[in-house]
Amino acid sequence: MTILVTGGAGFIGSHLVEYLLVETGESVLVLDDFSTGREGSLPDSNRLELVDGDVCDQESIEDLVERSKSVYHLAAAVGVEKVVDEPLDSLRTNVEGTRYVLDAAAADGTPVFVASSSEVYGKSTAIPFGEDDDRVIGPTSVPRWGYANAKALDEFYALAHHDENDLPVVIGRFFNTVGPRQIGEYGMVIPTFVEQALDDDPITVYGDGTQTRTFMHVHETVEAVHELMNEPEANGRVFNIGSSDSVSINDLAQRVKNLTESESTIEHVPFEEAFDEDFEEPDHRQPDITRLRDTLGWTPDSDLDRILEDVIAERRDDVEVSS
Repeated sequence: MTILVTGGAGFIGSHLVEYLLVETGESVLVLDDFSTGREGSLPDSNRLELVDGDVCDQESIEDLVERSKSVYHLAAAVGVEKVVDEPLDSLRTNVEGTRYVLDAAAADGTPVFVASSSEVYGKSTAIPFGEDDDRVIGPTSVPRWGYANAKALDEFYALAHHDENDLPVVIGRFFNTVGPRQIGEYGMVIPTFVEQALDDDPITVYGDGTQTRTFMHVHETVEAVHELMNEPEANGRVFNIGSSDSVSINDLAQRVKNLTESESTIEHVPFEEAFDEDFEEPDHRQPDITRLRDTLGWTPDSDLDRILEDVIAERRDDVEVSS
């Protein structure tokens, strides 16, 4: 049997593909348009088939889903910078692509995991965020909130298919997921800090750096995703997938500097200089992972230094190979 992973050449997707090939013994079908994913991130396996295509190609999606026993839908426009710079592409990919995947899956009752985002919580201050908490979203003039609403619409559509068509659906709201192969090109903070530190360039912290985030290792993220898809109690439910331990961005920058033994300075850049004057950045993002813990019986390891060391080691290896 075949498992379909949309966005399977992306950061989380490629790690999920590796996990599925090792843990399931199934064939894996990957759809990716390589807008942010990389073919080189995928393992070499005779059980892997790669399709270079667009998740918004409805006919192609229907064919791929029909061939599959389950679907992990990870294809999306990712990264704050990409969402701000390319809002139309972000909305199209996140809304149309998800609709096509879910409609195709509903035709045969194919189980689907839908990747959502902590962005759906908007700028809520009810920390930690629970899956059933109210959402606080900013104005339509700010592109970031368009992305937040697009991911929320994905969730509504998935749950509607579950309620009306008995479609097996699990929704995972990813908080910051980090690890090897993640790039800083689209605003991902840890690879950006690590690259700057290894080059002894200034580590650029946006805003005053007091904003807090949580970080989960990608290996634990994909394990949680797979286990949720195989847990009957998860069907038709939404799950926060992230670490519960927060760190300020100032502290994160200092830890990266210390672990890399860098000569970098830490410099603060106002958000309006990095983006525009309408940009909004939530102060805090922390998930309540009670539902994840109770459903799977385990909680993510919150060793941030271990995560940072993995990213740093990969970047150093890349430098040695290229030099």
